[in-house]
Amino acid sequence: MSFTRTLRAVGGAVVAGALLFGTAPVASADQIRDAQWPLRAFKADEIWKISTGKGVTVAVIDNGVQSQHPDLKGNVLPGKSFDDGGSGETPAGGDTHGTQMASEIAGHGHGSGGESGVKGLAPDAKILPLRDSGRRPDGFSSSIRYAVDHGASVINISMTGTSSDGEAAAISYALKHDVLIFAGAGNDGKSGPDAIQYPARYPGVAAVGGVQNSGKIWSGSTSGPQLMLTAPAVDIISAGDSGTSKYQKGTGTSDATAYASATAALLREKFPNLSAGQILNRMVKSAGMPPSAEGISLPDAHYGYGFIRPLRALTSDIPAGPKNGPLKMPQDQASSAGTGGQAASAGSNGSDSASQPVKKPGWSPLFIAVLVGAGVFVVVVIVVIVMLVRRKSRRNGPPPGGPGGFGGPGGSGGYAPYPQTPPQQPGAPGSYPPPPRR
Repeated sequence: MSFTRTLRAVGGAVVAGALLFGTAPVASADQIRDAQWPLRAFKADEIWKISTGKGVTVAVIDNGVQSQHPDLKGNVLPGKSFDDGGSGETPAGGDTHGTQMASEIAGHGHGSGGESGVKGLAPDAKILPLRDSGRRPDGFSSSIRYAVDHGASVINISMTGTSSDGEAAAISYALKHDVLIFAGAGNDGKSGPDAIQYPARYPGVAAVGGVQNSGKIWSGSTSGPQLMLTAPAVDIISAGDSGTSKYQKGTGTSDATAYASATAALLREKFPNLSAGQILNRMVKSAGMPPSAEGISLPDAHYGYGFIRPLRALTSDIPAGPKNGPLKMPQDQASSAGTGGQAASAGSNGSDSASQPVKKPGWSPLFIAVLVGAGVFVVVVIVVIVMLVRRKSRRNGPPPGGPGGFGGPGGSGGYAPYPQTPPQQPGAPGSYPPPPRR
């Protein structure tokens, strides 16, 4: 990857947030918490009665996380740096972008009852910090594989760059291990088939765009056919000690990606038996659109399937659906393994690959000869039995009850035979009634 950049423009000042989608304000004990408008928009207090992300690990591939920040302490696991071989901790005086993302996902606040500071949408999830600039030839592939191998079931990448050798294979590796990856679409406001930036553009990654507090698309959100979902991206308050403040306010698809990852963590706790694709399916099927965009064909290049609604995703009656859900699978998982290696999409059954042709078994000449001999023997036996029966019938005469055999019609105690019918489900169309008693 020749270059990477984070997807957030940060400001140090903290101001009160607006409301999203018309929800009513809730009293808060702290100005910082009060400014976290997405929590009120999502009705987080109701969400946390159902799920808090407990037991779920979210890998944050970024520039490090401040594990000792008062709003994160205890929720950050030991991580790793793929830049210098050190830890996943933010270097002294380094950019706080990774800390900001981690706090939006799994911040727990501080003070009495955690009422002060920043709280994440999944406050009991654990963060696996992986410091990675993505500037190596293999891009983020090493950190993706590390996250999978160290227990992450959700991966958050709020960074962009160019495609790199090995990244597609690493994404496929994550999917094979049932790990869901979210990545930011970009902040340049461009639109088109090639506008969404890597790694969000890779098949198998859920690309996330950003919306304003009105639910309408943010003007800087990059759009394109790969976009999966949108989430809050404007005036987002987060933790991150910049030297002048322990908190930041920023805008970008970085933040939207973090909220999408946090939603997946909530769902992975509530629905532990669902696959990564089925978790994403719940997010897609419960997503919403602003009134101005309702009725448009989905997925839309700007909104994807709509903005995330975590509470609905947790509580709606949504069928699990195919294993891969709405994910477009990487080529190595979507191609057939049969002769010829022709590519095929993962069909509606949600399997990792298309159905393979069934190869007919070959029959050897010896097997054919044995089969023919057995058939001849059976025919001879049948002929002998028939001849013996007829000879005996001629000796004994017709059975009691008159002509017709088997106690035919009119015979004493006889019955008319009924045709054999295939078994039917009770009440099924075309089922036969039972034979009448005589």
